[in-house]
Amino acid sequence: MASIEPSKLDRMHRSFGRDAELDEVFIVLSVGAGMIATLGLLANSPAVVIGAMVVAPWIMPLRAAAFAVLFGDIPLLTRSLRTLIVGVCATTVLSILLGRLAGLPQFGSEVAARTSPNLLDLGIALVAGGLATYAKLRSDAVSSLAGTAIAVALVPPVCVMGLLLSHAYWEEALGAGLLFTTNLLGILTGGLVLMACQDSYFRHELKRSHLGAASFALTGLLLIPLGTSFINLLVQARNENTRESVEKTIEQFLTSETLTFGDKNKVDIERVDIDWAQNPPVIRVIVRVADPERPTYKQVSAVQEEINKRQGLRFRLVVQRTAVDIVGPKEQPNIQSPISKQLIDSKIQPIDETKPVEDMRPFREVPQIEQLPFLDNMQSFEKGTKNEKEKSKESNLNSTSELEEIKAPELPLDSQAADKNLD
Repeated sequence: MASIEPSKLDRMHRSFGRDAELDEVFIVLSVGAGMIATLGLLANSPAVVIGAMVVAPWIMPLRAAAFAVLFGDIPLLTRSLRTLIVGVCATTVLSILLGRLAGLPQFGSEVAARTSPNLLDLGIALVAGGLATYAKLRSDAVSSLAGTAIAVALVPPVCVMGLLLSHAYWEEALGAGLLFTTNLLGILTGGLVLMACQDSYFRHELKRSHLGAASFALTGLLLIPLGTSFINLLVQARNENTRESVEKTIEQFLTSETLTFGDKNKVDIERVDIDWAQNPPVIRVIVRVADPERPTYKQVSAVQEEINKRQGLRFRLVVQRTAVDIVGPKEQPNIQSPISKQLIDSKIQPIDETKPVEDMRPFREVPQIEQLPFLDNMQSFEKGTKNEKEKSKESNLNSTSELEEIKAPELPLDSQAADKNLD
């Protein structure tokens, strides 16, 4: 039967026992990591959240718990779980208080990203737990401990849970709690597997350990919600990819094909949106037109028919057009002079505002402002033209036609066929 030196086993037991202690260092680091993570989540700053992952000491009692589970050491397991529970409770209460004090109406993407765990999170936790235990068994691998703490991220899910509880977002808080549970069991199970792979004596003990079997069973139960979430993620990603592909194809067709809405100089496509919630999906195109009669109903119908033929899925095309009047006086061409010739023929370089502008005028200097004879009449001239500008602006607004909407004929579509094509 496989065996291990008693002295080595005793040293390991004392070392893991120190990791399980609830002392001042653990409390201070837990509170500090909780404050950093909570403030980083409120600020939606990934860098600050990563800093909290490095400071957090929670991975040490978890490693001790894995060792206790392997050898059935109930006192060590109790101390490890007590230390971890104190850290979790303190961090949760702290994040709830900070969330109430901040009073933000909504949270950013850093919070939302930690409310829907899946199988990928469990895989990360398993690997991180194995590496954390390996760093404990091999002193020359201790440098990887900080990276392992960043990868598994125990503190941020607890802080997210506290922030969501402070705003009574119960369902999202449950998702954050599930992520923390996934990370916790993943680290524990990963540590057990790593120790079993390191030594035959550990493998023998793991086979005999009832606590080890319970740990694997609890981790297996997580496969149900995490697997469901992962499948939903795959389906959502596939549907999103399909929709983006269809939207891109339709937008390219509307902006580059010959069969569109007429002369491109008279029709300018501003935006293309697709409303997938309707059946059939509605393509809404917003255009600016110089001719208020374009595009015609016939043109819109032809474009809709061509789109449906290419995509294999029926769409309804709706065009919103805004007629635009072009207003502006004509101007005579520039008289050829040394300055105009130099500006037109040469390539104009970007202006460097830090350097003084070189005076290229070959004739005379510009007189000072007080020497201009017409300056005294400028104020009266501006007052005289102000009313004319306002009248011209009102005239232009009145001449611009209001937003019009042209709808192609609505196509009936069987609901099951639409869902089948979209999937």
